[in-house]
Parts: sequence; structure tokens; C-alpha cells
Amino acid sequence: MQELLNNIVAELAEETERGKVADYIPQLAHVDPSQFAISLATVEGERFSAGCATTPFSIQSISKVFTLTIALGKLGDALWSKVGREPSGDPFNSIVQLEHEGGKPRNPFINAGAIAVVDAIMMGHEPKETLGEILSFVRYIADDNSICFDHQVAASEMQHKDRNASLAHFMKAFGHLRHDVDKVIGTYFHQCAIAMSCEQLAHAGLFLASDGVNRPSNLRVVSPQRARRINSLMMMCGHYDASGEFAFRVGLPGKSGVGGGILAIAPGRGSLAVWSPGLDKYGNSLLGTRALEMFAQRTGWSVFGH
Repeated sequence: MQELLNNIVAELAEETERGKVADYIPQLAHVDPSQFAISLATVEGERFSAGCATTPFSIQSISKVFTLTIALGKLGDALWSKVGREPSGDPFNSIVQLEHEGGKPRNPFINAGAIAVVDAIMMGHEPKETLGEILSFVRYIADDNSICFDHQVAASEMQHKDRNASLAHFMKAFGHLRHDVDKVIGTYFHQCAIAMSCEQLAHAGLFLASDGVNRPSNLRVVSPQRARRINSLMMMCGHYDASGEFAFRVGLPGKSGVGGGILAIAPGRGSLAVWSPGLDKYGNSLLGTRALEMFAQRTGWSVFGH
């Protein structure tokens, strides 16, 4: 397995087309697009990494998997009255669908849906308490208390908040947000600004690969059924309006972020994290997607079989 990861890194190092960094968030525009990392954490406890796998990056929308898990723990199926479970087919920050569907976001992984999830988690608490809860959960599943927010990235997003604030105000107008819009989106931006390395991220995803059980503690995070359902949402909605293409090429549940990271889950086998900052036109890591496609082809780990 180590040789496989080394080979993927070596082959992709020769690629000249690496996508474009997310320059609409100024702090992310300065990230070196030549960086690449891949990590695998298996349910048996093995760890494999190649590239700059200990370099922290902004996980951005990958954090939505973790906040969804928290929200389901607090609200259970009542969460689905606030956000849907269908693929969007539209860009991650689209407002068009919200208007057509009465301010209820299509799924938890587009921006509007993730904002609704944050609102649900807050439950009357101040942003500081909610952020403490989110960070504690991420540190727990990653088994690493060094994980932190990148406050510069969060501030950078807050300075360019208009589109997300518009989504939040729109939902509040339809009665789908309970809390103050600025508090909700401030919390959302900090959530997206969690910085993790590929090694940390792969470890954090392990509970979704092992029927909801955290490793190495063997403590249950979610039920097996809930782990399967989170994985199914990642498969259908985790790559915005390119989710079908990712399922076609990779065949694993996955969640991308505009920081260039992707978390992919091979149920019963392991958790994969890749990072390459250059994005395709849909906002997904160009080389990260290619790396996961190579990995799935060479291991046969697609959920659809060999």
C-alpha cells in the first residue's frame, strides 16, 4: 500500500495541469499549488502517507461532514425538516434553488445546507460555545488535540461574506434560521477554517469506515445505520454538481473542500485524505480527484465492486 501511494505521488508530480486555487478567498489564493499529499488510515490500524501529508491546510467544506454528524447526534431525524437529502445539481453557493424550494436547502453539503446545520447545532448558544463543541469533536475523532482554527482564513472569508450572508438572510426570511445571521455565518466561516493535515483528516474519517466506531478508542461515535447514511449523502452530494462524476470515476463516498482537500471513505476498509490546492471548475481538487481515481482502480476499493 505504501508503494501504491508513492507511485501515485510520483506520477502526479509530472502533471502540468493542476487546476486553479480558490482565489476568491484571499488567504487561500496564496497557497502553493504544487503541493500534494495523500494519506490512508485503515480500520485495522495501519497508516500510510506520501507527499506533504503532515502539512496543515484549510479543510473548508469537508468540515460539513463533521457538523452534520454533530447535528444528527443532537436532533436526530428532526434535522431533515431543516435541510434536504437530495443532490443539488447547482453550484455550491447557488441561491436559485432556495427560492424555488421555499428556503429549504437541498442537502447539508452545499453552503446553504451547511449554514442551516450550523444554525441547528447552535441551539441558543453563542458562537464561541458552538465552535468549541465543533473543534472538540474534530479533535476527538482525529485523536489529536493540536488541531485548530486558522483565524486568518476565517477573517478572510468574513471580509467576503456577502454571498453566504445572502443565502442565510434568504433562509431566515423563510423561517429556516433561528439565530442571528451574522452569528451563524461567523460560526460557519470558522468551522470551514479548521486546519488539518492529510494524516489527521484520514484518521478523523475512520469512524465512517468502521460502522460508526472511533479508532483507536473503539468508542461508538454514531450508529452503523447513521454512518451508512452519512456515507450515502457524501456519495450523492459530496462534490456539489460534480458528485455524479466523482461517483462514476472513483466510486467512493467523498467530500471535497475548496482548500483542495478531499476525504473519501472505503466502508469496512479505511479512510483516505488527499490534498492538492488546485481546483477544477466545480470547486473540487483536480489532482486529488485523479489520485483517488487511480487508487480505486488499482485497489478495487469502489463500493460498486471491482
